[in-house]
Amino acid sequence: MSETHHHVTLTVNGVVRETTVPGRRLLSDCLRHDLGLTGTHVGCEHGVCGACTVLLDGEPVRSCLTFAVTVDGHEITTVEGLARGGALSPVQRAFTECHALQCGFCTPGFLCTVTAFLRDNPAPSEEEAREAVAGNLCRCTGYQNILKAVHRAAEIQAEEGGA
Repeated sequence: MSETHHHVTLTVNGVVRETTVPGRRLLSDCLRHDLGLTGTHVGCEHGVCGACTVLLDGEPVRSCLTFAVTVDGHEITTVEGLARGGALSPVQRAFTECHALQCGFCTPGFLCTVTAFLRDNPAPSEEEAREAVAGNLCRCTGYQNILKAVHRAAEIQAEEGGA
């Protein structure tokens, strides 16, 4: 018995993309294999580590737990879409400044998570920042610098008027 394929249209990083996927194709696999956007990493494949986090209509989701067909017609932002006009986003710059990436495998998920978090909470407390990144795992245990980066990104955004 052959698997049914579905035509999906996604707006990924501001660009309308169309593809045909099997009904059980994960969004992470669609992004990486069908659309060639390999910035989204897949770690645990169970939604636990957060490495595959992307923004779905601005909200962070685990792309390894999301079927591509369920997001037909929606807007997806991957790590590749965080920079604007060739310039790193405030969150990306803060992660660089604070050395908040070690091996970098988990970084795309952190960047997407923190981007959404700071949009909703532009001046977080330490506890709020810790809670925000609690769902993303870093095997290199670089959490102190990641938390510094969250606060630095908030500072950069405030300096730039909420960029």
